[in-house]
Amino acid sequence: MINKLEFPAMGCQILVAVDSPNHSEDLIEVPAWFDEWEAAFSRFRIDSELSRVNRANGVPTHVSQDFAEVFETALRAEQTSAGLVTPVLLDALIHAGYDRSFDSLPREQAPYGSEELLMLPHLEEVDWDPVASMIWLPPDLHLDFGGVAKGWAAQRAASRLARVGPALVDAGGDIAISDLQTDGSPWLVGIANPFKPAENLEVLRLAGCGVATSGRDARNWLRGGRLSHHIIDPRTGLPAETDVLTATVIAPSVTEAEAVAKMIMISGSSAGLEWLDANPSLAAMLVLEDGNCLYSKTMEIYVSR
Repeated sequence: MINKLEFPAMGCQILVAVDSPNHSEDLIEVPAWFDEWEAAFSRFRIDSELSRVNRANGVPTHVSQDFAEVFETALRAEQTSAGLVTPVLLDALIHAGYDRSFDSLPREQAPYGSEELLMLPHLEEVDWDPVASMIWLPPDLHLDFGGVAKGWAAQRAASRLARVGPALVDAGGDIAISDLQTDGSPWLVGIANPFKPAENLEVLRLAGCGVATSGRDARNWLRGGRLSHHIIDPRTGLPAETDVLTATVIAPSVTEAEAVAKMIMISGSSAGLEWLDANPSLAAMLVLEDGNCLYSKTMEIYVSR
C-alpha cells in the first residue's frame, strides 16, 4: 500500500510516498523536516543559517552538521561538473534579477547596467575545516545552495523513511528513490513535456537511484526585454546560453543527478551527451528548445514502453 503526502516547502511542491500498509503516521513528521531544512538553507530568509554565514563578512563561522553536509555536497557537485555547478553564485543570481523568491519576482525587469562579464569568486577561496565544522568566506564571496539543497533534502528524507518501507521523495523534480516497491516493481516517474506540462514525454521505471530535472522553461523572466533565467554559467556570471531547455538525469543518487542535470544545461547538448556517454552509471533525456528530444546511450534501460 502506497501512503502519500504532498505539501509546499523549499519553494516547490514536495511529494512523499512510502510503500508500507501500517506506517502512514510516519509521514506526519516529514513537513517539519523540510521546514527545518528550509529555515537553514534559504537565501531568502534573513534568519537562516545560510544568511548568517553570508553576513559573517570574513569572520570564521561554526556551522551545523546539516550545513556541513550540504556544503560538502556542493563541493562534490563542483568537482563532478568541473566547476560548472558551484555554490558561489549568489551575487550573479542577484545581478541576473533573481533577488527574491520566485513567486514575488517581477517578470519584467530593467536591463543590466552593464553587459560586462562578472568577476566571479572561486570556491577555492573558501576556508573549510570539516573536523571543526568551521567555514570562512572572503567578504566578497556569498553562497547559494539552490543547486544542491533540494536534492540533499530529498535524499535525507528518503533515507529516513526507508526504515519503514520503500520510499520515494520528490522535491520539485529532484527525486530520491530508496528501493523497489514491496511487490518487486519499480517506481514509475514521468518526464513532463515542457511545452505541455500536463503531459509526459516518457515514463521511467526506477529503483534505488536518484533522478533530477533542471530547466529554464519555468523559472524565467525578462531582463531588458531579453529572456533571463536562474541557471548561471560561472564562466560568464550570466544566465547560461544553451540549446537545452530541460535535462532529466538518472544517477546513483539524487544529489549527483541534480549536479549533472545543471552541468548539462550549462554545457549544452553536444558536450553534455558526450560526457554522459563516457559515464555509464548515468542516463539522461534532453529536451531542446526546438522540441527535439535527445537520449544518452543508457537511457533505454529506464524508459517504460
